[in-house]
Amino acid sequence: MSTDNAKVKQIEGGVTAAKGFQAACCEANIKYKDRTDMAMVYSEVPCECAGTFTSNVVKAACVQWDQKIVSSGAKMQAVVVNSGIANACTGQEGWDACEATAKAVEKALSVPAESVAVASTGVIGMQLPVDKLVNGVEKMSKTLAHTTEAGTAASKAIMTTDTINKEIAVTFEIDGKTVTLGGMSKGSGMIHPNMCTMLGFLTTDLAIEKSLLQEALSNVIKDTFNMITVDGDTSTNDTLLIMANGLAENKTVTEKGEAYDTFYEALFTVCRYLARRMAGDGEGASKLFEAKVVNAKSKDDARTLSRAIVGSNLSKAAIYGCDANFGRFLCAMGYSGAQFDQNDVELFFEGKAGRLQVFDRGTPIVFDEELAKKIMQADEVTVFVDMHEGEEEATAWGCDLTYDYVKINADYRS
Repeated sequence: MSTDNAKVKQIEGGVTAAKGFQAACCEANIKYKDRTDMAMVYSEVPCECAGTFTSNVVKAACVQWDQKIVSSGAKMQAVVVNSGIANACTGQEGWDACEATAKAVEKALSVPAESVAVASTGVIGMQLPVDKLVNGVEKMSKTLAHTTEAGTAASKAIMTTDTINKEIAVTFEIDGKTVTLGGMSKGSGMIHPNMCTMLGFLTTDLAIEKSLLQEALSNVIKDTFNMITVDGDTSTNDTLLIMANGLAENKTVTEKGEAYDTFYEALFTVCRYLARRMAGDGEGASKLFEAKVVNAKSKDDARTLSRAIVGSNLSKAAIYGCDANFGRFLCAMGYSGAQFDQNDVELFFEGKAGRLQVFDRGTPIVFDEELAKKIMQADEVTVFVDMHEGEEEATAWGCDLTYDYVKINADYRS
């Protein structure tokens, strides 16, 4: 992947790329058999932290645990993640599982339990086996490593119905120091905007003030994780955390300016990459479905319109069937809530095979059906919409709707 900012360079790796970060994973047999299902990310020194969380009123115990850490102003030093069981709708027992996990890390690594974040993904309404969590922490504390392989293994351990792991790392310069930012995420189903609809963990050796770290994260998600949708369901467990340990030894970023802007671009690059990877790996998906809206009246309109296009089941089915039924996309725009004049709109299909206009300011165009089909058969398909009503733009990402989505979710608990 190339970045739009020459200052930001992609490198190999993920959560262990930045100085002072280690990772590990293990087979805890929480729900899955014969695969890793727990991961840990650990910083050698305490970190400033920030987070964004699900907008769903029904919040998992782990979300509430992490929200408390982030809002308290406490440092964060470790994150423990399990897959298979979500620890959502689990009452006091669910909270106790979070506490037991954090205390197990405290015992194993001599870090305060209140500096340990926890995250879970999987089936809602099942209790976590605390003994397996504790045993998993003990195992992982002995195998923590700085290596790229350790970070990659951790990114695979947090997967549920994902078919590919998602990780990235970048470097950039601040005050003559090389700063690194890495990340991993998981997400395939229950993906819909309004927070980030996923589990995501970012690590950086940047020295930055906590309030600026939170502001950057909260703003970046608006045009990255908040712009993806797979199935219209906002999860109970959505969590995005970032830890900054300062080991790059740059002058601490305490105000907005060139250093902050450079970090922001790096953060945007990482989050956009992970968001697109998640959207393209939606449950049962065969291709990434992108909608780009340009020249809209407002940023909010651009975001609303692009999300409506990729969120429509009829649109997603058309993308799967390689059917250039542009009326479905216009229909989705029409009920999105954004106000516009259809007689201003141009609509195009874009992909590896080329670019094809199908609608021109209120009038359908006779187009090459074979070229349209070739464009839509690619692994990535873009619906490009020019509103001709302003200067704002936004891009949303989703995936096609296939038969396999129903198959996966019809027996998710088994």
